[in-house]
Amino acid sequence: MDGIIHSTESLGAADGPGIRFVVFMQGCNMRCKFCHNPDSWKLCGERISAKELLKRAVRYSDFWGKNGGITLSGGEPMLQPEFAAQFFRLAKDRGIHTALDTSAQPFNLKDTRFAVLLELCDLVLLDIKHIDSEKHRELTGFDNKNILECARYLDRKKIPVWIRHVVIPGFESDSDLLRLGEFIRSLSNVQKTELLPYHTLGAHKWEALGMSYPFKSLPPAGRQDVERAASLINSETYFS
Repeated sequence: MDGIIHSTESLGAADGPGIRFVVFMQGCNMRCKFCHNPDSWKLCGERISAKELLKRAVRYSDFWGKNGGITLSGGEPMLQPEFAAQFFRLAKDRGIHTALDTSAQPFNLKDTRFAVLLELCDLVLLDIKHIDSEKHRELTGFDNKNILECARYLDRKKIPVWIRHVVIPGFESDSDLLRLGEFIRSLSNVQKTELLPYHTLGAHKWEALGMSYPFKSLPPAGRQDVERAASLINSETYFS
């Protein structure tokens, strides 16, 4: 089975522990208003087999050390669950640490393909865009019901999770952030919460694709914005 990928990063340091080979999968259903990779939305791009992709990845394995490995990111890797599972199975057969960077929008508890994929993950980087379902829909085009359901599933299965959350100035109230913190603390498998400041580095891609960037007038988040969110969520901060 071939997968469809957008690009790869040979020596990534921001998508999981250690130095990692990061695969950015093609395709995403959500239409986040601050997306910095709108060119990854459509399910079209380079086609590659899991075996060939792993061969490409292990060229850099000398750099991984004890903590590194492979991360599948996106786009949304859960849109290609069978390929992702096949790729991770090959990686784990070689003792390689596997991490899935996902917003979990496609997750469906009744679809066993997701259970198979998640069982092959040593770590899931779960991106929660907003804790309020309606605000999540306003921000992404979808509610967050199945995303939070995925978080609870990962907790039940005791699969390690890092929560990721983009801090967008003016888009979250104190009560929203307090609710997010409460939800995170209800999960026993969360090892870390990363707060990433909203930025406009992808705005030019929207323009190149002939689209208007929705947050054109919104300034990037500053340290004060992230520290405010961290104090309300009661988490460590991480600046990207």
